Amino acid sequence: MPPTSSARLSYPDTPRTDQTDETFGVEVPDPYRWLEDLNAEATRDWINAQNGLTESVLATVPQRERIHARLTALWDYERWSIPSKVGDLYAYFRNTGLQNQSVLMVTPDLAQPGRVLLDPNTFSDDGTVALSGLAFSDDGALLAYSTSASGSDWKEWHVRDVVTRQDLMDVVRWSKFSGASWRRDGSGFYYSRFDEPASATQFKDTNYFHKLYFHRLGTPQSTDLLVYECPDHKDWSVNGYATEDGCYVVIDLSQGTDPNNGIVVNELAAGTFTILCPEGQARHNYVGNDGATFYFLTTLDAPRGRVVAIDLAGGPRREIVGETADPLSDVSLFGERFIMSYLRDATAYVAVRALDGTPAGDIALPGLGSVGGFGGKRAARETFYSYTSYTAPASIYRYDLETQTSTRIFAPRIAYDAGALTSRQVFYASKDGTRIPMIITSKSGIGPGSKAPAILHGYGGFDIALTPEFSPAVAVWLEMGGIYAVANLRGGGEYGEAWHLAGVKEKKQNVFDDAIAAAEYLIAEGWTTPDKLAIKGASNGGLLVGACMVQRPELFAAALPSVGVLDMLRFHRFTIGWAWMSDYGSPDDPDDFATLLAYSPYHQLQRGVNYPATLVATGDHDDRVFPGHSLKFAAALQHAQGGAAPVLLRVDVKSGHGAGKPTEKIIDEVADRYAFLVKTLGMTSPS
Repeated sequence: MPPTSSARLSYPDTPRTDQTDETFGVEVPDPYRWLEDLNAEATRDWINAQNGLTESVLATVPQRERIHARLTALWDYERWSIPSKVGDLYAYFRNTGLQNQSVLMVTPDLAQPGRVLLDPNTFSDDGTVALSGLAFSDDGALLAYSTSASGSDWKEWHVRDVVTRQDLMDVVRWSKFSGASWRRDGSGFYYSRFDEPASATQFKDTNYFHKLYFHRLGTPQSTDLLVYECPDHKDWSVNGYATEDGCYVVIDLSQGTDPNNGIVVNELAAGTFTILCPEGQARHNYVGNDGATFYFLTTLDAPRGRVVAIDLAGGPRREIVGETADPLSDVSLFGERFIMSYLRDATAYVAVRALDGTPAGDIALPGLGSVGGFGGKRAARETFYSYTSYTAPASIYRYDLETQTSTRIFAPRIAYDAGALTSRQVFYASKDGTRIPMIITSKSGIGPGSKAPAILHGYGGFDIALTPEFSPAVAVWLEMGGIYAVANLRGGGEYGEAWHLAGVKEKKQNVFDDAIAAAEYLIAEGWTTPDKLAIKGASNGGLLVGACMVQRPELFAAALPSVGVLDMLRFHRFTIGWAWMSDYGSPDDPDDFATLLAYSPYHQLQRGVNYPATLVATGDHDDRVFPGHSLKFAAALQHAQGGAAPVLLRVDVKSGHGAGKPTEKIIDEVADRYAFLVKTLGMTSPS
């Protein structure tokens, strides 16, 4: 058992009701259903009591203030985003270090200081109103930008004049899961939205019937043109992208989070809509077009991805760049070249191809890490990208297409010794023998046999790949003598669609088995021990943590599920939860129901079991994963806990799923997490 106090905590009183649902002949108790009513006074009082308990426990950790101070110091370094060319200007985000929100800058010359175009830190006094989306008009004269309050997914769009830095009268509300895409003539932009929700339950109610609209500048939202909807498919998402030539709108149709989507092309001059790619067959990511010839990254007949050309008038698809042994994660088209980003064992490499698919060089990267960027207009002769790894903060590079050379234009200066850290990739066998990659980062002197405190992090879902990325939070953990291990589990996108499908629906247990095998590997190789191992994950990763700690509680000293999907029988009843049925299956289907019940963390807790010390975290405005998941799980775990290991709940106020969270709140959250681990694992923090 971990070296925590043997005294069991006294938890806030949490009434258990006799609420029971009978589904497909199975009676399923749900004694904490009442915690789903976030507006009820009883729920608010209970949350306050839980937060009070958590604070009282963490306040006893003497290293907490030192950890917070070190996090603050290490976070205090200048950061840039990837620049983009907009008209005659370059636009990029800059954070001086501890600003709650990064500031949008513009400049005619990246070698010169930029001027502020938009400062989200002025949106609210506490930094909880964030910039959540932006799009420049084709000539760079106008900026459409969206704001989101308290971490919510709801967006409100505004329009700013780039020269005067003044907002126009335009306001567009109730947009969600949408960007903005301008018509080439600058007359307005396309966006997607839901119908206006009931104000009292806007953070809880399900969102159906996504619709694509066109907003014409200078007109009220009530007159916006409905461009496309799917009245027979309430669970389809609809997004539109205006082509650079100004002739078409590419409409993307997808069912929930299923990566397989459909494509409809709206020819503006003719007013026609043509189904170019039927929905549900494969993934189709629009890359660009030459007139009526459209280029896509597709997984049709190529589960690891390829580039094809499809003619609007019909005819067979033409392969431009074929499938390789490595998954193709992204493609951009500029300067008459395709920039192809691939993954090899969850690390990036980049190839350049001519329009006919012939090789045109590669873009050399500094090491095993992650890249992003490579955007630009079709005629551009330069592009920008970022490179980062677990030990290297993101640097920004300019790539010149003529000389095929990269030049670093921004390198962060951060006060820590990257040379003292080492990342190494290992491979281990899961329960069924599948080979799983994992990257372990630590101080250079720590390795197998060190038996150090360790955090195992994972996700394993929705075709999302976990690739190397620098984090000040991880850097502080490494300075504390900890190990940070990231396992690339099935269900993710690290090896293409087959890897994703190996971890969905009835195969979801593979994901948990992969993470459990990662823990067993770390212990068997002597990297850590069960009384020093914590497992961490957020959102779908929070589900991972919940399932693993319930199935194998003896493997972990601590569990850190954040904003997790933890009630697998009711996830589809809140906000956008129904969209996850592509990965999880439907609780309303008898076969899926049986699968979900078998691993649902909330339902599989057993009274009297010694579960790991657990810090459950959520935000009170999370309208992605409804906070009721975390509240109910924490209540059930406190009731079930058979040992003395603490079960704490941390509900962040005016906070959502994570996007746009102020720097100050992030540091507070990480400091509390590490204080919890220091107490749980018997650690000492750095001086």
